[in-house]
Amino acid sequence: MKPEPRIIVALDFPNQAQALELVERLDPQRCRLKVGKELFTRLGPVFVERLHGLGFEVFLDLKFHDIPNTVAAACEAAADLGVWMVNLHASGGRRMMEVARERLATRSVSPLLIAVTVLTSLDGGDLDAIGCPGSPQERVLRLARLAQESGLDGIVCSPREVSDVRLALGAGFKLVTPGVRPAGAAIGDQKRVMTPAEAVTAGADYLVIGRPITAVADPLQALKGIEDELGGGALD
Repeated sequence: MKPEPRIIVALDFPNQAQALELVERLDPQRCRLKVGKELFTRLGPVFVERLHGLGFEVFLDLKFHDIPNTVAAACEAAADLGVWMVNLHASGGRRMMEVARERLATRSVSPLLIAVTVLTSLDGGDLDAIGCPGSPQERVLRLARLAQESGLDGIVCSPREVSDVRLALGAGFKLVTPGVRPAGAAIGDQKRVMTPAEAVTAGADYLVIGRPITAVADPLQALKGIEDELGGGALD
């Protein structure tokens, strides 16, 4: 049985042509794809269905954050699309997360439901400026515990918090990590980063990687290089 891929390639493009040009150079057996706010707003569900038709599983990264019933309905709509993973903001609170989980639990097949903790573009100064004192690590762990207690499948956090969350919450709770950059790659607008091997060693399950794959001349070769760094890219 082929091991499950760890790598989720971020399709952060302004239009369908650029996104599909990249997708057609990748292998659905080696990675999954992340569709975020820009592409989904421009292209909608039809684009997700097209990616499914090409054999890819999709992480729908829309970071829902609203009143509980609205978020639950949005998660159900994502499940109707057949996506592999969908996310919401843990800062929306326990009730919001619980209602979304309850709505998906009525389905025979549902996506992984993941909570965003602290965006990887934020550091302690940014959190203090919005009235959330303390370190990113402290806030991530607090929100991770709340997400697990609310029945979610896992969280999104930077690789810098992975080891603490894994130690506190144990195996089986999925940890999805953006802010992953191969050695020597530019960090862009991320502030809390690690290499892929460091993130996996710390306990990450899935790695969201964008420009180190999408902005190079040979995306598939870049993907294979990261797989080699991870010893084949399989989940243990």
